[in-house]
Amino acid sequence: MSSPHPIIRLENLEKTYDSGGSKVHAVRQLSLEIAAGEFVAVMGSSGSGKSTLMNIIGCLDRPTGGKYWLDGDDVSLLNRNRLADMRNMKIGFVFQGFNLLSRTSALENVELPMMYHHSNLSPRQQQEKAMQVLELVGLGERADHMPNQLSGGQQQRVAIARALVNDPVLLLADEPTGNLDSRTSIEIMGVFQKLNDAGITVVMVTHEPDIAAFTRRNIMMRDGLVREDLPVLRRSTALEELAKLQGGDYVPAAPVH
Repeated sequence: MSSPHPIIRLENLEKTYDSGGSKVHAVRQLSLEIAAGEFVAVMGSSGSGKSTLMNIIGCLDRPTGGKYWLDGDDVSLLNRNRLADMRNMKIGFVFQGFNLLSRTSALENVELPMMYHHSNLSPRQQQEKAMQVLELVGLGERADHMPNQLSGGQQQRVAIARALVNDPVLLLADEPTGNLDSRTSIEIMGVFQKLNDAGITVVMVTHEPDIAAFTRRNIMMRDGLVREDLPVLRRSTALEELAKLQGGDYVPAAPVH
């Protein structure tokens, strides 16, 4: 899939590791584009290269060879400090384990990335912006709650809000439903779908086909290569899947506005 100005452009990307005197080719001559506004699932078994690929896309690692452009910037050869800047400015991360600060309120957890973003916002403006994104994910009324006062799904919503607060060009989600039950997983995928419908680019690693069905494009990796790259023809929606669980019409308790 091509775009004049893709958010992600990979050209002959390679990543090789030394392991006990032999070379392991985690990613091999991979070329790929992801356009603004896409919702993509990257899939594959353990050892397929999907985690290595996502680490490179997330500026957490550097490729051994090839090129990587993020939002038009060549990040392939950036040093560690510049990679950190790129992460802070361009990418919002959502992880399987939430990674919230346990003694800090939901609102303060969401505010945290702005402290590392060289933001020109005043403390009051930062608080207001954090509140806006909490409301966006349906958790405005829980802003003063600590993580241990929130359910797993609510904690993941806080994590999504935290990822959004610096207005990234890319939301990168690594197994975001891995610690959630089926119903809560569907609700979280509904949050991602509504964010994507609003124009946010989402790239998600998952090993679950039923979760990948909520996205718009599935990329299947094996042996460091893209083996399949297909649009999702029968896309699941959170409202429909939750209705199936309930055996009737589903009315979301905390919709995303």
